[in-house]
Amino acid sequence: MMGALTKLSTNLIHGHEHKDSYGSHIPPIYTGVIYEYTDLERNLAILIDRGNYLRYGREENPTTRALERVVSKLECTDDALAFNSGMASISTTLLSYLKPGDKVVVPMELYSTTFVLLNNISSKLNVKVEKTWPSAESVVNSVDGKTSIVFIESMTNPTNKVIDVEYIYKSLDLSKTILVVDNTFTTPILLKPAKYGAKLIIHSMTKYFSGHNDAVGGIIAGRKEDITLLWDWRKMLGGILQPFESYMILRGLKTLEVRFERQSNTARAIAEYLAENPKVEAVMYPGLSKDPYNSIARKLFERPLFGGVLSFRLKGTYDDVLRFFSKLRLIKRAPSLGGTETMAVIPSKAAAMFVDPEHRQLLGITDNLVRLSVGLEDVDDLIEDLSQALNS
Repeated sequence: MMGALTKLSTNLIHGHEHKDSYGSHIPPIYTGVIYEYTDLERNLAILIDRGNYLRYGREENPTTRALERVVSKLECTDDALAFNSGMASISTTLLSYLKPGDKVVVPMELYSTTFVLLNNISSKLNVKVEKTWPSAESVVNSVDGKTSIVFIESMTNPTNKVIDVEYIYKSLDLSKTILVVDNTFTTPILLKPAKYGAKLIIHSMTKYFSGHNDAVGGIIAGRKEDITLLWDWRKMLGGILQPFESYMILRGLKTLEVRFERQSNTARAIAEYLAENPKVEAVMYPGLSKDPYNSIARKLFERPLFGGVLSFRLKGTYDDVLRFFSKLRLIKRAPSLGGTETMAVIPSKAAAMFVDPEHRQLLGITDNLVRLSVGLEDVDDLIEDLSQALNS
């Protein structure tokens, strides 16, 4: 194994630690499912670096292992475990740690499929799910002696509220309550939740990590003992990320830093344009100086960047939003985020559709709210497309 690397840029390129007898510095796609036993007496195959044996593709894969090494370095954790989707990462986490009688505290603004999963787990396992306002103070006040997990997103979807994980870290006894942070929106470029006591850090790698809208995957980073537990559950549930997707995401990760910086700068320019547009009621982006979450973001984020996702509310009705969408030429009308293409979506009909209706109203997720995931196109072309759609 190479010496310890500390710089994010270098880890993105070399953190996989792969080398082979051919001198290749690119981890290949290992499609093999079975691996020959080298110790026939004990039915053991090749021992890999985290202490498991490479025997069967449902348990381990060398290409996937290379990806896990990179992400664990980016998040400054002992190890990481890759899954075939972000939701597979979340479901495995919850099934691994929850038991009957437990309580989970979550913000009322969360990826709504996570809510659907929590509701199902709640009814089957007799687990209480408490939904609170998405702020560190509200989260802390909701925790009691029965709370086993606090599950938050570092930046909420879709209204970009930044939760102060440092406040949570200083206010809770995290030896008794597990803090799980979905770090998809901010990525390790802006935030490393492990510094603030997060036991597990989750990413939908479909988004910024892959970066090209062509691979689905999820990952959990954490301490060795926690990854060992989750590995057993991944083996039982069969959720390992497949080698082709691992290869694609590894390739995407190499440009994460430059993509994320470009997308963040473009998103900020678009947010500033929309904030001055008379047809826009409000813009939700922590990179704006007047945004209520700007100060928290500046305190927590390791760089003066604020991500590539912004939301804005049009002055008008849902029908006006549909007319606006119909006039977009360059921007794609599609879900997801973090890819090379800029995409717009109506959150109340997509990512937030399973959020409780009264909570959507409180949070400002109205039918005239638009979420924009900024890609890598020219900023002037994107503003021109928004301008002509708004004016028409």
